[in-house]
Amino acid sequence: MRCRGMLTGVSLLALLLSWAARADETAVQVERDLVYGKAGDTELRLDLARPAGDGPFPAVVCIHGGGWRQGKRQDLDGLTKTLAKSGFVAATVSYRLSQQAPFPAQIEDCKAAVRWLRANAEQYRLRPDRVGAVGFSAGAHLACLLGTADAAAGLEGDGDKQISTRVQAVVSYFGPTDFSVKTWTKPVEDFFLVPFLGGSFEEKRALYEKASPLRYVSKDDPPFLFFHGARDTLVGIENSEKMVKALTTAGVPAELVTLPDEAHGWGGDKMARTLEQTIRFFEERLRK
Repeated sequence: MRCRGMLTGVSLLALLLSWAARADETAVQVERDLVYGKAGDTELRLDLARPAGDGPFPAVVCIHGGGWRQGKRQDLDGLTKTLAKSGFVAATVSYRLSQQAPFPAQIEDCKAAVRWLRANAEQYRLRPDRVGAVGFSAGAHLACLLGTADAAAGLEGDGDKQISTRVQAVVSYFGPTDFSVKTWTKPVEDFFLVPFLGGSFEEKRALYEKASPLRYVSKDDPPFLFFHGARDTLVGIENSEKMVKALTTAGVPAELVTLPDEAHGWGGDKMARTLEQTIRFFEERLRK
């Protein structure tokens, strides 16, 4: 993770509005504020978009970014509707932010959402054996953990351990994957990583390593697709490059799509094209 500047807060809502406009909302059913779990007194909620028809359909968990300290699930409404129009049950999930609880609360919540989807597969007409994940920035980090961290990682949280939290395909948009080597600035560490991981790299090195998806790569991981801007100075492209190398070395299908002129996020036609690639990837890996 190479970070030279402070994140000003890029909302994907604006980037996805034009794409969402293509989705015929009469072809999808949206249910909001579904409670998928509780963390103490905090109710954890998700919004669900479903295709018309009887199904069962493959499912995709959509995870928002925001440095683990900001952002909201509604930022990905456009994406979930588009996925539903394309034949997927799509859930955009809220998770506890770093002001509420440090790591591993965030991945525990995402794993709880996967369990909830599988436990309610019949009601929502989804295939419990075909669940994917897509995330953006910090959300991509969590999606990568869903793909690589099995029960032995100790990140499962509470819930029915008989229901698997592993997913069958992952798409990562410019997410950090390796905290084991310090490549970020002190302002970035103070603003993002200290609240997220509960201390500095020197104070919490073992926890920084535990939060790294790269650490858990193994031959039984699902296929991955990565998108990353070559000019990203917040989360360096080497995060995706190292994951692709580790995954392919382990025999796992993994591909990196590099956007040569882009930094940490992009919009317009480029976002539309990468979302089209995302949908094709999920069609190939979850539907066929």
